[in-house]
Amino acid sequence: MNIFVINGPNLNFLGIRETKVYGDASYQDLENYLKEVAGKINIRLDIFQTNHEGAIIDKIQEIYYRKYDGIIINPGAYTHYSYAIRDAIKAINIPVVEVHLTDLNKREDFRKTSVICDVCRASFMGKGFSSYLDALKFLSEVADVNK
Repeated sequence: MNIFVINGPNLNFLGIRETKVYGDASYQDLENYLKEVAGKINIRLDIFQTNHEGAIIDKIQEIYYRKYDGIIINPGAYTHYSYAIRDAIKAINIPVVEVHLTDLNKREDFRKTSVICDVCRASFMGKGFSSYLDALKFLSEVADVNK
């Protein structure tokens, strides 16, 4: 199974940005974690991070042509207002799962809205790095059902 992980703005600042909210683990720690857990459940991962909305859209469209089995996306702040990312997700026929390190429902009011959740198969949040593991397991189950 081939999964693509897209991480949006400021995730590259994990361990630097708001450590009381996001913890002190770095983005490299997140990448290492993802590769380790994916390897244990026989999933091949590609990981991409950008601070640019258009780069996320370009990557979603590229993934469509490269025939991945699923996408995990943490669009960061774009979660709350990027209809362009929403439209890109809606345009492809690949299972997409939304992930967030923190529980958006327990954050500031503006963070409680996700404009992409209704075009994603599932959302996992509030469990730090483990939110990504939940997404990997979910996509693995979706793939088994679709066989």
